[in-house]
Amino acid sequence: MDGTIKKKFSRYSAHIVLIVASFIFMIPFIWMVSTSLKPLTQVFTFPPEWIPKPVKWSNYIDAMSYIPFFTYLKNTVIITILSTVGAVVSCPLVAYSFAKLKWPGRNILFIITIGVMMIPGQVTMIPLFLLFEKLGMVGTPLPLVIPAFFGVPFYIFLLRQFFMGLPDSLREAAKIDGAGEFRIYWQIMLPLAKPAVLAVGLFQFMASWTDFLGPLLYLTDSIQYTLSLGLQQFQSQKGSEWGLMMAVSTMMTLPVIILFFFLQKTFIRGITFTGIK
Repeated sequence: MDGTIKKKFSRYSAHIVLIVASFIFMIPFIWMVSTSLKPLTQVFTFPPEWIPKPVKWSNYIDAMSYIPFFTYLKNTVIITILSTVGAVVSCPLVAYSFAKLKWPGRNILFIITIGVMMIPGQVTMIPLFLLFEKLGMVGTPLPLVIPAFFGVPFYIFLLRQFFMGLPDSLREAAKIDGAGEFRIYWQIMLPLAKPAVLAVGLFQFMASWTDFLGPLLYLTDSIQYTLSLGLQQFQSQKGSEWGLMMAVSTMMTLPVIILFFFLQKTFIRGITFTGIK
């Protein structure tokens, strides 16, 4: 009886701690949404007024009128979708090869791939810029999309861990039935890796959607700007209009939160099955 009570107490205590921690992490987002609906006179009141009085929905309309919001949104969506497709197509192929296929130098190349993860982005920033400049791609969205089609080391590692956990008997049975290697990958292994692939897709979506440094380096024409650059431009022009700033920030953040909300179970399953802690 005492053991049951201790287990219940431990479980309820853990739930309470998680609820409190979740609420603490949500405070900045709640404050951002609240501020986006406030008149400027209420933004810096102390103690803070969490419920705007009155609610100023016009902040959102005004914010979209100061910058070409829908142009920036279209650019962001195109770059995000293409880079996500690139990562989802290329990384499972490379990861499957590392996990299941036997070929000379496989382990050495995998170690090199993992080693690339350890290199800070600042180290490769200038060489990559010079490379894309030689190729004539600076000033276009291509440098923000093309790298994803050649694989991302972290995603390759994550998916390899998943494929390593799948039994080889599945491949052997398929080979006995006459299936080729690509058919085994496409019809058997890839469907089983769906949770991990969706987790990779969500990772890449969030990385591309919120990327600021990449567009800042490679996009030279304001008509090509993404939402991140648009937000920075808005801040330089209307930095004192905090209600409008928070309105733009909310509109930029909301799609990622909604996507994660609907895919959280699949995302967590994908991370759990790959053994990433």
